[in-house]
Amino acid sequence: MTLSRSARHRQIRRVLWVTFLLNLVVVAAKLTVGLMSGALSVVAEGAHSSVDALNNILALSLARIAAQEPDELHPYGHAKFETLGALGMVAFLSITVFELVTRAVGRLFTGGSPHVDPLVIGVMVASAIVSALVSRFELRRGRELRSELLTADAKHTRSDLYASVAVLVGLGLVAMGYPWADPLFTLFVAFIIAHTGWEILQTTIPVLVDERAVDESVIRSAVLGVPGVLKCYDVRSRGRAGEVFIEVTIGVASDLGVEDAHEISDQVEDHLRRTQGAREVWVHVEPASGQ
Repeated sequence: MTLSRSARHRQIRRVLWVTFLLNLVVVAAKLTVGLMSGALSVVAEGAHSSVDALNNILALSLARIAAQEPDELHPYGHAKFETLGALGMVAFLSITVFELVTRAVGRLFTGGSPHVDPLVIGVMVASAIVSALVSRFELRRGRELRSELLTADAKHTRSDLYASVAVLVGLGLVAMGYPWADPLFTLFVAFIIAHTGWEILQTTIPVLVDERAVDESVIRSAVLGVPGVLKCYDVRSRGRAGEVFIEVTIGVASDLGVEDAHEISDQVEDHLRRTQGAREVWVHVEPASGQ
């Protein structure tokens, strides 16, 4: 079942609200026990989770803009605001990485050992479980709704899971008498966050620079399969899954009437929408002998 644009964005916002509320609970728990115990890695994880919450707020705002219909200033729609939101998450991640690396290096040189107790361990285990559940839910819904915002946010939340596990290992080593493990695993958390940012960049940059969305040969093959199309050229595509724009020029028999040529053009448009998931298709018709 294909959702309308408004219904799709309502569901995206609903997922983001659930994720935001759960992130707030995790942030409060991590920062509280981190500050009480003096565990830098736990405080770092709290900061990481707070970025998750900020990302959710940013995503909610941009999702509302992306849901708007095309207008005079944005004739192609507002879908790229979703992509822009995913890119904005990378900026937040970069700030977090800088702060974590700075503090971890400082702790390595100045020393200091955090206090590790069952409460700290319990909070980190619980947060890891919550992150795992939220990430899985958000990623599944992101793929179903073809939302870059949700999939990017899910990857960020998944990095929270990996980071929580890393922090748990570090705290275990601290409890065994190795205080250097706290800043060392904080650096590992920073690496995980940086890698998450890189993954998001790999999916957002191609959309923002209008990289080809569908292979030209695939589009040409689909178009040439429509009866009456003799040639297909000047093939262009851009966008992302669910928001693909395709433009092609087709060659038809030169003795065809305008109505017949228009009918073939409509068939090409319908075929590309069905087979390539295109939102908009523009077909230019020329006599085949003119190519």
